[in-house]
Amino acid sequence: MLLQQRAAVALGLRMCSSHVTRGPVMDTARPSSDMSEFRKAFSKAKHIALITGAGVSAESGVPTFRGPNEKWRTWQSQDLATPEAFSRNPSRVWEFYHYRRELALSKKPSSVHLAIAECESRLRKQGRSVVVITQCIDDLLQQAGSKHVLKIHGSLMETRCVSCGHVTVNKRSPICAALKGKGAPDPDVADAQIPVDKLPRCRETDCRGLLRPNVVFFGETLDSHILTKVEKELETCDLCLVVGTSSIVYPAAMFGPQVASRGIPVAEFNTQPTPKTEYFTFHFQGPCGTTLPPALARHESEVI
Repeated sequence: MLLQQRAAVALGLRMCSSHVTRGPVMDTARPSSDMSEFRKAFSKAKHIALITGAGVSAESGVPTFRGPNEKWRTWQSQDLATPEAFSRNPSRVWEFYHYRRELALSKKPSSVHLAIAECESRLRKQGRSVVVITQCIDDLLQQAGSKHVLKIHGSLMETRCVSCGHVTVNKRSPICAALKGKGAPDPDVADAQIPVDKLPRCRETDCRGLLRPNVVFFGETLDSHILTKVEKELETCDLCLVVGTSSIVYPAAMFGPQVASRGIPVAEFNTQPTPKTEYFTFHFQGPCGTTLPPALARHESEVI
């Protein structure tokens, strides 16, 4: 499994691991939960990187792949988010993603999203920067006002044509007539079995190819251009926050430890410890809607 994870990091392959792997830890001391010490590091940081996961979206009521939401109908959610599943049964996979799209479209940014956006705006005026490297595929960060967002797993609000490759923003609700009222997650709901020609289709001239959600399925490689930008941010940040992520989906799970290996302070905000907690300087346990806003609030040393 460790070799698979290393390969995932090298190739940008999205994969999920429930195995806990341990390597060299930068500091044998337990991560600190001293917010005043974190705030000192925050006050000095010029380039802050936030790595966000599904726990951030959960603060707005968007369910995650974990816990009680691991299944959609009778299928594991992660088994539907694969290129093989889409190839075998595009109707079922589109029902699943239609459910997720409609749910995301109905939600509003939470206190976490708003705190991140406010912090970015405030620090920008001070000549400091905040970048969000997110695994979330909704657009709640952007709705809140965040400008510098790198979406490593794509976007629910975009589609990509499997024929011509055209990518476009698509927030239509429903995305096509045949999906209206479809996608209920209850286990006793039968598949709609929508004909392929009635599923979302490309609107580019002379194409009409089948559309798919512009997200990175498990087993697919991440966008190399976005990964290049992520690497640059991870190499230059002087403070890193890992927020609302279980740290078991690669390659994102290694981003925080990568920063920590440079001796840079890394703070984890999560409801429970993760396989990567031991790598970090700080760990703040609890809902990130409670722990993160005060961490990002204006520091007494800020003059603007």
